[in-house]
Amino acid sequence: MVLTALGALTAVGLATLWPDYAKVAEVSERVAAHNHLPDGTTFERGHIVGAPEDCTLPPNPAALADPASVEQRTTTACLFIQVELATGPDAGRIVDVLAQGPMATSGLQEGDRVELVAFPEYQPQGAQVASHEVVNNYGLSGIIRGWPLLVLAAVFVGVIVAVGRLRGALALAALGVSAGVLLAFMLPALITGRPGILVGIVGASAIMFVTLYFVHGLSYRTTSALVGTLGGVLIIAGVSILAIHITRLSGVDEEGSILLTKVSGEIDFRALLTCAIIVASLGILNDVTITQASSVWELRAAAPHLKRRDVYASAMRIGRDHIASTVYTVFFAYTGAALSVLMVMYLHNRPLQSLLTIDTLAIEIVHTLCGGIGLVLAVPITTAVAALFIPAATAEASTPAKTMHHGNEKVGDRN
Repeated sequence: MVLTALGALTAVGLATLWPDYAKVAEVSERVAAHNHLPDGTTFERGHIVGAPEDCTLPPNPAALADPASVEQRTTTACLFIQVELATGPDAGRIVDVLAQGPMATSGLQEGDRVELVAFPEYQPQGAQVASHEVVNNYGLSGIIRGWPLLVLAAVFVGVIVAVGRLRGALALAALGVSAGVLLAFMLPALITGRPGILVGIVGASAIMFVTLYFVHGLSYRTTSALVGTLGGVLIIAGVSILAIHITRLSGVDEEGSILLTKVSGEIDFRALLTCAIIVASLGILNDVTITQASSVWELRAAAPHLKRRDVYASAMRIGRDHIASTVYTVFFAYTGAALSVLMVMYLHNRPLQSLLTIDTLAIEIVHTLCGGIGLVLAVPITTAVAALFIPAATAEASTPAKTMHHGNEKVGDRN
């Protein structure tokens, strides 16, 4: 009954909020127009020949007199690199390009494969290019990382399958389906202006249906975890809406978000922020609820005579330990993701109250606190639902079960 109701609501939500791909195409065209490159611009590939040469640029003399221009008063890392082109009209030729900023400090070496952006060089009408000249002007676009990422992904898959075996393989398959929900439904729906909060809730429900039942099987145990997960999602959504409102967050804090404000006027960025908080919490929320539901079932198997409220109490003792570790997990996960932001804030000579006026920092704090509240409250919800779903207590055996005391706790013997 519960499963049918949740499934029906999720299906109705998907059908109602399904994106209009024609609008997605229109927004995509506006993004392309905003990032317009000169006609004839192409992207070519090549590899570095010879060792890159340092060409660290001195600070801008005009900025030295301006105490506020900290960024421009520092030196700028750069490298001169020679690239032998493998594609395009200049294939086989060697060109000199400049690597600046992050790419200059990424450890580029001879033999590394890179992508260049090729701008057509202006030629007077009727002029001919000499055989020793290149056709285009080139700039460094990026580093080709296909093989390293592929190897890393293969190791990731191999480790999961080797340790998790069938369950690990099922988890990978569910992860692929979850990515499909994100790419086919959630992102296009958000781009076309569908309500971000509803998209987050419905998308999370669809992902959890696939993940939980596909990996853990169709059972009351899994349904308990699903109900607890969706309860946590609703709590996170509600708390996030309130937190974003009272902290007056706009949801626009990155270059990508600013671009979206220019090309798609239909996006509600505050609702988008709520959706982001929901999605960011899904993985650990799933971990918490499935573990808690399993604890309830294992307690019932070990002590079939215990009343439901006693099973609930025992499971909550386990849950409190889980909550303690979850709080650390959430805190350090968000701290690691925002480490560079925190470093910048640390260097600002401003009081904490002043730093909290910066949207970027406030958003990370709201992310952490809202997600943490939902995760913690999902534990008693899941435990209560699981305690209702477990089989009723059986009559106690003629020989009373032995008990073991630990502090003030009394636990039935599992032998």
